[in-house]
Amino acid sequence: METIAPPEDNPGLRKTKSKSKQRDRTNFEIAAKLREYADLLEYQGADGFRERAYRGAADVLKALDQPVADMLASGGRDSLVALPGIGKSIAGAISEILVTGRWSQLERLRGTLDPEKLFQTVPGIGPTLSARLADDLKLETLEDLETAIHLGEKHIAGIGPRRRTAIAAVLSERLGRSFARNSLRRAPRPPTELVLQVDTMYRKRSASGTLRKIAPKRFNPTGEQWLPVMHARHDNWHFTALYSNTRLAHQLGTTKDWVVIYFEAEGEPEGRCTVVTETRGPMKGRRVVRG
Repeated sequence: METIAPPEDNPGLRKTKSKSKQRDRTNFEIAAKLREYADLLEYQGADGFRERAYRGAADVLKALDQPVADMLASGGRDSLVALPGIGKSIAGAISEILVTGRWSQLERLRGTLDPEKLFQTVPGIGPTLSARLADDLKLETLEDLETAIHLGEKHIAGIGPRRRTAIAAVLSERLGRSFARNSLRRAPRPPTELVLQVDTMYRKRSASGTLRKIAPKRFNPTGEQWLPVMHARHDNWHFTALYSNTRLAHQLGTTKDWVVIYFEAEGEPEGRCTVVTETRGPMKGRRVVRG
């Protein structure tokens, strides 16, 4: 008669339990980040719709019977979007966490976003170039950098053909896919008039002191909570507005003028632009949208 080891001594069972624990740990860790993001949205006065969406997505991940990393590896983001309550934006967030270990949207609301340090983790990018990428091109994530490298809409000073090829190869490996499989379509953009309305609302509420403030990590050695953040919704558009915290904004003294507005149509990827006061030409003195 064949002897069967007791459950606690069965190697196959131990392996299954180990996989289950790994699945739970990964899925639960991502779910925790989604919940933290929802908490920040609530604390910062966002519309309850987005908060509920991220909490619901966290519940979905916790209930999965397989690692979400395996789903992404085998089926890409489409496999995540197919899950109930997870649209393209949340699928992109999950993917960013899994691939890079970071989530730019969460870091933004925490005040810990530091794209310069992120870009310096890529071989061939030093402090000077990383500052240029973050401040001149307004890039924040590795996917932003990948898009800029491949689309090549602008000449990036300091990145010649050989360096561009080398950086592209690193990004392809780090992001876990080739450029051919990467969707580089732009996020839908709201009407300019609506963006300007959000800009006006943000500056008025900031001046009135009714917005929550965060303490950005960059260019803030004292840790002061000086940066107001506003969330707003109009129809199917979601907005997050903050004053610019770039190196150039600090150098020019425009941290209370330049407003960075992140926008997202329901279920679509996030986009952003900057609203500034024009300093020359026929539009001098008027608010204009850039980027």
